[in-house]
Amino acid sequence: MTIDFWGLGLQAVNVLILMWLLSHVFWRPVAAAIAKRQDTATSLIDASKATQAKADRALEEATQARAGIAAERSATLDAAQKEAATATKATLTEARVKADAMLATAKTTIVQDRDAAQKANEAQAADLAMKIAAKLLERLNCNATQSAFLSQLTEAIAKIPPADLTAVLDDPKGIEIVTATALGAEQSNTNKVVQTALGGKADLKFSTDPDLIGGLELRSPHFVLHNSWQADLKQIQKAVRDAT
Repeated sequence: MTIDFWGLGLQAVNVLILMWLLSHVFWRPVAAAIAKRQDTATSLIDASKATQAKADRALEEATQARAGIAAERSATLDAAQKEAATATKATLTEARVKADAMLATAKTTIVQDRDAAQKANEAQAADLAMKIAAKLLERLNCNATQSAFLSQLTEAIAKIPPADLTAVLDDPKGIEIVTATALGAEQSNTNKVVQTALGGKADLKFSTDPDLIGGLELRSPHFVLHNSWQADLKQIQKAVRDAT
């Protein structure tokens, strides 16, 4: 078997020519097209990634905004609940205070009404007791009683300060001797005793006042010398009322 070196050499030359043609005529345009397509694909991928990143950021912002809205809503609800609870508590407190005040006022009114009723009953009882005592004292109104009142009257006159006594005696309207009933035959003696006690310079006039019950009183426009059961009963009544 013989080798055709010329044929092999021609084939090698053909291969080299084909490779040169492929590299210069076919491969470079194809490689350029492939590179261009790769660049386009890379650009599309980068744009897609940028768009995705933008979408991700928008989604994150939307999520954060939603979370913020939810938090704000929750905070608003919490604040509203707290405000409502505070308002309810304040309303209940105010209502309780008003109720307590009304109850205290009612209790005070009840106590005051009870005290007033008690005082009114005590006053009525005292008035009734005074009326009963006046009726009983009327039965004791006799000459001996009048004599005792006359003695008390002269003692009271003796205790009047001289300046006051002079003013009474100088009154142009004179002095009244007031008794519960007319003195009758005792009037002359009574006039004498009182004149003596007053120094014998008095202008005496006699009158009656049944409300005295018993006793003798000296009266002038600016002076009264109480000396009767009526005056005694009034003092007792005042003492009873002051003590209640």
